[in-house]
Amino acid sequence: MKKRLLATILASVMTVSLVACGSATESAPAASADTTAAEAPADTSSADTAEEVTETQEAPAETGDLAYTTLNLDDYKDFSASIKYIHHKTDREEDGTMAAMIAEFNKEFPNITVTTEAVTDYAEDSLLRLTTGDWGDIMHIPAVDKSDLATYFMPLDTLDNLSQQLNFVSSWSYDGVCYGIPYMANAQGLLYNKKVFADAGITELPKTADDFIADLQLIKDNTDAIPLYTNYAAGWTMGAWDAYVGIVSNGDDTYMNQKLVHTAAPFADPGDGSGAYNVYRILYDACAKGLIEDDYTTTDWEGCKGMMNRGEIGTMVLGSWAFAQMQEAGDTPENVGYMPFPIMVGGKQYVAAGGDYNYGINANASDENKTAALIFVKWMTEKSDWCYNEGGYTVVKGGKNPEMYAAFDGCEVMSDQDALPGEADYLNQMNAESELSINAGGNDKVQKIVEAGATGSQDFASIMDEWNQKWADAQAELGIEVLY
Repeated sequence: MKKRLLATILASVMTVSLVACGSATESAPAASADTTAAEAPADTSSADTAEEVTETQEAPAETGDLAYTTLNLDDYKDFSASIKYIHHKTDREEDGTMAAMIAEFNKEFPNITVTTEAVTDYAEDSLLRLTTGDWGDIMHIPAVDKSDLATYFMPLDTLDNLSQQLNFVSSWSYDGVCYGIPYMANAQGLLYNKKVFADAGITELPKTADDFIADLQLIKDNTDAIPLYTNYAAGWTMGAWDAYVGIVSNGDDTYMNQKLVHTAAPFADPGDGSGAYNVYRILYDACAKGLIEDDYTTTDWEGCKGMMNRGEIGTMVLGSWAFAQMQEAGDTPENVGYMPFPIMVGGKQYVAAGGDYNYGINANASDENKTAALIFVKWMTEKSDWCYNEGGYTVVKGGKNPEMYAAFDGCEVMSDQDALPGEADYLNQMNAESELSINAGGNDKVQKIVEAGATGSQDFASIMDEWNQKWADAQAELGIEVLY
């Protein structure tokens, strides 16, 4: 048990999911830090409190009088309070975007003072501050266990009510109650430079792994651009590859949260170009064929944004949250494109979409601050246009999506279904026990693929065999039944 808790804490330092970061020194969820996808919640923030809270804490059956769907913003124009909001968007704090949004908010709610703080090493620091209570009134929910949500966060509404108005609200729900609302959502594809593709002679976007590798070779042969930029040195960027395990690689929206933990050898080659095996094979083959940067240890997260914009990079695997940053990083934003991940399942491409970091409101804040915080969260979600401006997939049902998603026409966009009753923590436990941390900060394992491919130190099939063995050992240790 102690081993699993320790491994979980280490994994939770950098969680999805659907699921990024803000600075070269920053660690963040596969979901986003300068932005990151959403991504999957890991286990508890504290080994000591995890077992105690898990055993005794139950989520409330009702949310009380203060609820998102019944809150009418027009009724609170004169409401007065001072609240603090901590978040991971260091770039938007530094470039004035956050201050500008709050200024717009104060035009409607002049008596609500909002102080903000951007935390660089958010994934780790936010967990530490959460357990000490030193964080304010609103935060982006870090990787806590779902059974701990009611300890730290105010219930925002029932899942039934909230899901009628917003997308992707089940990620931080427990026993039918929602504790988080995504500040934006991501769709999982990959970045590419349109001019580089044209100069390389690529006339159609690749739809399969083999087509993609062939196109990377065309980029190498016909241009000066780096075909695939790994972003190896940043670390957290490598976890982005995990986001394609599930819907993108098998077209099954029940796989990630319901079937994966019960699957034997999930990293085996299905033989048809689909599955997790072929997701990671793309990275290995690109490295083995010299289709990446000359020295993967010297990649530069901040610098790569301008490189993508200028056409010095052909492709980069990151969630859609990164699109806006690449466009803003140079003088040719029109050349930055976003496309579906190149895998087909039964002749069809699938796109996984889901919430990024979620707003959470402090359960221990005063009643006045809880009200002001919910007003701010609802305004940010429905009126700030932050999600749209960041290139996010709409959180509000029926909301508008940026033009960047035009390449997804013809693909089926799906969201992961929730875990089965009683199994909400199974994936967290499997990730910790196996130390693979799928969509939960498993950056090291993906970095090892780069190392093995680039140096030839290990063949790809043996890496996948090792992962399958780790998965099987974890299932046996945890007593999780193998059904598939």
